[in-house]
Formats: sequence, C-alpha cells, structure tokens
Amino acid sequence: MVSDLELQSIVGNKTIPKLLDHRAESNPDRTFLIFEDTNKQSSTWSYKDFNEKVNQVANALSKLNVTKGDKVNIHLNNSPEFLFGWFALSKIGAIMVPTNPVSPPDELIYPISHSEAVLTITQTDLVKTIKSVRSKCKLLKTILVTGDFKSEDEDTLSFEQITKTEPKTYNSYHITSADEAAILFTSGTTSLPKGVIVTHANYIFLGEQISKNVGLNSDDRWHLHLQMFHGNAQYYSTMTALTAGASIALMSKFSASRFVEQLNRYKCTVSSSLSTPMRMILAQKPKHSDKSHNLRLMIFAQNLTEEQYKEWENRFKIPLLQIFGMTETMGQPLVNPIDGLRKNSSIGFPAFGYQCKIVDDYGNEVPQGQPGQLIVKGIPGVTILKSYYKNDEATEKALKNGWLYTGDIVKVDSDGYYYFVDRANDLIRRSGENISAGEIESVIKLHEAIADAAVVGISDNMYDEAIIGFVTLKPHQSVTEEILKEYCSKKMSKSKIPQKIEILSDFPRTNTGKTQKNKLREMFSKS
Repeated sequence: MVSDLELQSIVGNKTIPKLLDHRAESNPDRTFLIFEDTNKQSSTWSYKDFNEKVNQVANALSKLNVTKGDKVNIHLNNSPEFLFGWFALSKIGAIMVPTNPVSPPDELIYPISHSEAVLTITQTDLVKTIKSVRSKCKLLKTILVTGDFKSEDEDTLSFEQITKTEPKTYNSYHITSADEAAILFTSGTTSLPKGVIVTHANYIFLGEQISKNVGLNSDDRWHLHLQMFHGNAQYYSTMTALTAGASIALMSKFSASRFVEQLNRYKCTVSSSLSTPMRMILAQKPKHSDKSHNLRLMIFAQNLTEEQYKEWENRFKIPLLQIFGMTETMGQPLVNPIDGLRKNSSIGFPAFGYQCKIVDDYGNEVPQGQPGQLIVKGIPGVTILKSYYKNDEATEKALKNGWLYTGDIVKVDSDGYYYFVDRANDLIRRSGENISAGEIESVIKLHEAIADAAVVGISDNMYDEAIIGFVTLKPHQSVTEEILKEYCSKKMSKSKIPQKIEILSDFPRTNTGKTQKNKLREMFSKS
C-alpha cells in the first residue's frame, strides 16, 4: 500500500477536481474543449464553461444519491457528456467505469456487474442495450440518457433535463490523491476482463509525466480521435491538456479521409494515435493539402513498416514519436526522446518516473540483445495501477515487489533503445486493442454444436492482427462458419468476431492435451 510520504513526494495533495478548479480560476476564458459532432458541427467550452457544466452534473448526480465510492458506468460514444460525467464523478469522489459503446449486452454484463455500478450514463440509441443489461445487474438502477430524450420512468431520465437547472458551483469535500477515480477494464488472458483501478494520484502523475515527454504547453491543442472509454484518450490527451492548461479537439468518431482537414480546422498541434488509424490515413488518396497543417508531433504505439514511416514523413511532414504504455502503467515507461535521435521502429528509452528491466521466466535479467519480459518499477496507486478490482490473483501475478510484469516480450539494442518482440500472454492485438483469445473462445464454446474452440492472431497489414477461430464439433452435430459468426455477433463486439472460423476434426495438441496454437497458425498460413 502506498504511504502518505510517497504520495506527497510525487503528487502532493493534488486531485482531479482541484486541478480543474484551478484551471477554471486561473484561465477561465482559455479554450479547453472543442467537440465536432457527427454532422461536422462544432461546439466550444472554455475552462470556466466546462467546469460549470461539470458542477451542474455533479449536483444532479448527488441528488440521485451518487456518493463517494459509488461506481458509475459511462457508456457513450465520444461526446462532451462523457467528459462532463467523468469529471463530475471525480468531484463527488465516485468512480467512473467506462465501457465500449459497441459492446452488445452479453459483453457488458460482466464489467457492469463486477464493478457494482449503480448508475449508467448512456445515449438514446444505446438505451435498449443498457436496459437489457440492467435486468441482469442487481445494483444497476438508474439510467441517464444524453441527447434528445424524454424521461420514460423514474429510473430512466434525461441527462440534459436533470442537469441544466442545477447550480454551477460544487464543493469537492474529502477527496484525496489516494482515492480511486476509475476502473478501466482491459482484456486478460482468461475469459474475463480485468478492472484496472486508477486513483486520483495516478491521473495527476500521468498528466505530469506524459506532458513532459511530449513537451506540451498551454498553446498546444490535441486532435483526439481515439475512443474516450480507452485509457489512451483519457491519459495521453485529456489529462495532459488539463495539466498544461492546453486544449483538446474531440472528434465524435475517427475519420481517415478528414484527418488533415480536421487538423487544419481546429488548429491542432499534437495528436496521439495507433498503427491501425495511421494505416487508414495512409490508405487515403494523396491530396495537395496533406501538408497543410500545424501538427508538430504525433505520438503513437505499435510499429509501422519502414516504408510506412517514410511515406508518412514525405506525405504529411508530421514528426512521429513512438512510445510504450499500458492501461496498467498509467504514464509512458518507455518513450523516444523529444529532443535527440528518435528510432521510431523502437519503443524508446526508459522515461522519467520509471525503471525498466528485461527478465527471463525466473525473473533474472537477460543479456543485452536477448528477448525477455518487460517489467516496470513503480509505486502502486501513483505511478502504476493500484490493483485489479476484486481480483487478488491477477494483482499478485502482475505486481511483485513493486515491479509490474507487463506480459510483453522486448529486447534492447546496444544504444539502449527497447524494441517490442511479442506478447507473453495469449492476447491478440487488433486495431490497437488487446483482445483476449480466451474470452472469444469461451463465447464460441457456449454454442450447442461446439466441443472445443481455439482462437489465434495472424499478422494483418491494416489491423495489426486478424482473428482466426478454429473449432471441433460434438458428436452428431453440424454447424457452418456463417452460423457461428452470426452467433458471435450477438455475444461480442464486432472487433472480436473472428474473420474466419475453420472446422477441424481435432486440434494439434501436446502430450498433456494442450492445444498447440503455433501449429494452428502454421496450418492457416499454409491454407
């Protein structure tokens, strides 16, 4: 457990509400948020305007009996209401539990039930999904709906109606740096996701650490096109902007065709992305306007090819800076230098606030150039995750003597640059997301015709990895690939549905009966 001395020495008594209040008082008229909706119309909030709306939401939630320590689900596409809800919960001392808005009901039941969420903030087109989930989550009672929505009953209310008349001031009492602020669910190697506990101290630390890594200042503006429910958008863009007194231009959704146009329109100077959106941008037809922007830096994660790096530089003239970070690491333990030689095929050097080591299966450091698991030294609840929510087994496996075992295999060159090699765990990297193979397998195995299922990732030029499923059938059962895909579409989000499902008589196995996934990959590659 983190000591008061460790907290004070790193983040002092700072909290998210204190930081937002400070910005609203010291720079009231400075722009904090610009939002582009699906109709390409934009709205703007100054720090003062934003903070006042957050206060109104906090007062409304308090009247609905949301109190310190309560968990509240935010199930929204990118929108101002996501941010209003997040920061309002931080002022109350409640805990945000964001979920993927494209998840079907079966995928949402576990994180909402496991987190013990008592209320959901969602949007009109997702109300049906949340009501279906509510019927199976005994603690979830109230649903707040954004947009043009009329209250249906005492437990399904209009977000706008209940907030617009509330006071624009709110006093955050008894909120400390050590308090929990969010639970972010991330795929594990089992069938169930893990809830990463993020404290106020975590958010404050990562805002400071990352803003220094990218040289952020108050004149900068983030182009934010990644989904807000994900740690990247919260950590790298939103919290750093708040820390530096900068601003964010939040897109309702990612648009590869309008990327440069948006940079120009909103005068963005920095952006954070992943390899898949970047490949989609490169896949657009070149335009004369590709260089007409003021972006000074794009941080990104996951390697592109050398050809793609060259094309990006020649076509867009956007300086790139590759980093390494996870939901669990909070900040960026590894980052290429903002000033100095960048090897953007690498994930950089150990950054301020972290120690990094590469170890073998026994925890011993490996020689330079030899692959091993990356482990990161940090302070739980400050510089790395506090723990996994209600999952002591996963916490004990990941956190050992202050070291976070990342599950990523890396190596280091003679100049000290780290390179990603592979994953130690059974995870598939799809469009920047870690997806548990076990989670998909557990769903497929529930089908009445299936005896066994195995899922692997195969290298994909656009989406990092394609998801390939293999199944064996129970005696006297039959099923088609199309039927299994339709079945999966009702149980999991689109990004997790296998691109192909092959039906086999049996799997290649070890002498102990374990499925040999390497041989399944080889079989698929040769087919």
